[in-house]
Amino acid sequence: MVNRFILNEVSYFGPGARKELPGVVERLGFKKALVVTDKGLMKFGVAKMVLDVMDEAGIPYAIFDDVKPNPTVTNVKNGIDACKAAGADFIVAIGGGSAMDTAKGIGIVVNNPEFSDIVSLEGVADTKKKTLPIIALPTTAGTAAETTINYVIIDESRQAKMVCVDPNDIPCVAIVDAELMYSLPKGLTAATGMDAMTHAIEGLITKAAWEMSDMFELKAIEMIYKYLPIAVEDPTNPEGRNGMAVAQYIAGMAFSNVGLGVDHGMAHPMSALHDVPHGVACAILLPTVMRFNAPVAKTKYVDIAKVCGVYQDGMTVDEAADAACKAIEDLSRRVGIPQHLTDLGIQEKDIPALAEQAIVDVCTPGNPREVTKQDILDLYHQIL
Repeated sequence: MVNRFILNEVSYFGPGARKELPGVVERLGFKKALVVTDKGLMKFGVAKMVLDVMDEAGIPYAIFDDVKPNPTVTNVKNGIDACKAAGADFIVAIGGGSAMDTAKGIGIVVNNPEFSDIVSLEGVADTKKKTLPIIALPTTAGTAAETTINYVIIDESRQAKMVCVDPNDIPCVAIVDAELMYSLPKGLTAATGMDAMTHAIEGLITKAAWEMSDMFELKAIEMIYKYLPIAVEDPTNPEGRNGMAVAQYIAGMAFSNVGLGVDHGMAHPMSALHDVPHGVACAILLPTVMRFNAPVAKTKYVDIAKVCGVYQDGMTVDEAADAACKAIEDLSRRVGIPQHLTDLGIQEKDIPALAEQAIVDVCTPGNPREVTKQDILDLYHQIL
């Protein structure tokens, strides 16, 4: 078996890392940027922290700030029009997964116009050219979209999330600056952080996992378990924020290359059909899905128990696996994640439609335990 690993060309880490941006632009010879962000980040001054650096360096740019929390096909098409109108030769993506996913869709189509309908990018698209160069600056510690070959767009016509997998979409540069995350509200910090934990755990146990991906995912789990409560409870604590910024990136390095599982498969339709924030959807499912997968993932759950510090000498494999599941469940409760679908406005009558999409989601086949539609229905009902 041949294993492939794809990463960014260059990444920068640490508080204040955004100040590296002018040097990057000069080194790569870029002329004008399309800044892809959202109105909230513009309003609350987070995007300004990056724009001030660009202004001081005299980097020309146009702004597209119409990114939606769950970006749509129309959203991406509008961004493509903005990019062409600006005459931009690179993209600066400032935001969470939504901004970076929108930027990826824009950049791929600008350089591969045969995919301009956007929906043809679903799954593994056979694009020929790399995206218009993207410099990604995450403002949340969760999606790791700045280092992944994946992006997710909602097809409004089907009310379905399209998971697009394309090595050509990876940003050429990631700048992971924890200072851009200090103003993130507690609820969003918790949701994005648990999204990162879901990435790490699913990436650890997915069918395609191997020694290199395991190394990254276990370190990410250890760091998220340690730093997420700090980031939630003390939002301006540099240790917590930077710890989470690095941890989510580490998780992304691995899951981008080995895939995910049924947790993400079930989370995607929750966002598409009920507009549930992606991190919340992943987090509310995680403890239940972990227990479902325990029969085939026990030995790796022992490793999770060890890095989380809940393993005790003399534990059986079953006891250690149960301790790992309980540790993640306790973390979810501690940071304030809802525990039931009804808390999110999802009712029993909604479950069949969710299951219809989840069973065919591109992430579901990566689950380590074979899953049926009935299994998915049962899992949804367990957390109703």
